[in-house]
Amino acid sequence: MKPTPARHEPDCLRDHFLIAMPSLNDGYFSHAVTYICDHDEQGALGLVINQPTEFSLRELLEHVELEPGEDLPEMPVYRGGPVQPEHGFVLHSAEQTWRGSQPITDSIVLTTSRDILEAINAGQGPRRVLIALGHAGWGPGQLESELAENAWLTARADADILFDRPSAERWRAAAELIGIDVNLISPASGHA
Repeated sequence: MKPTPARHEPDCLRDHFLIAMPSLNDGYFSHAVTYICDHDEQGALGLVINQPTEFSLRELLEHVELEPGEDLPEMPVYRGGPVQPEHGFVLHSAEQTWRGSQPITDSIVLTTSRDILEAINAGQGPRRVLIALGHAGWGPGQLESELAENAWLTARADADILFDRPSAERWRAAAELIGIDVNLISPASGHA
């Protein structure tokens, strides 16, 4: 699924955060914040943005056979989701694009091509960057079903949380966007 520029469909969750409810204790998505890159009648694609892996950017570059530059910034690599965990995804600010770039909004782009890693390594990458391995994916109607079951909260995405906030603070900060203190929500869920 390829992201396309933002549409103004009322049910489209592109450029939103999915915030795991405390009751969602699936090991992978427990306390997860997922940035939705694409959402339409075919399903949804997102990247988990608050689960750093044990890999650094330096190690990732070495793995893809790029010699890390001396001025390479320290940057975590995130577990973007359980689908295609060997595939890299780079969310970044939109000052420039690369071969595999797809705009999500006017200010956020998703790139999947190696040339962005080469640019970051050379100090010529985008100003704001989040690198993930793998993605989260939902088939037609699957995300809507999970929302109806109260597995997720949704909030319009915030670039400061996405790129600048420390990983450990993103779950709480994303929920605060909609006025919710996740620490006060019971882990048991139900319907009235």
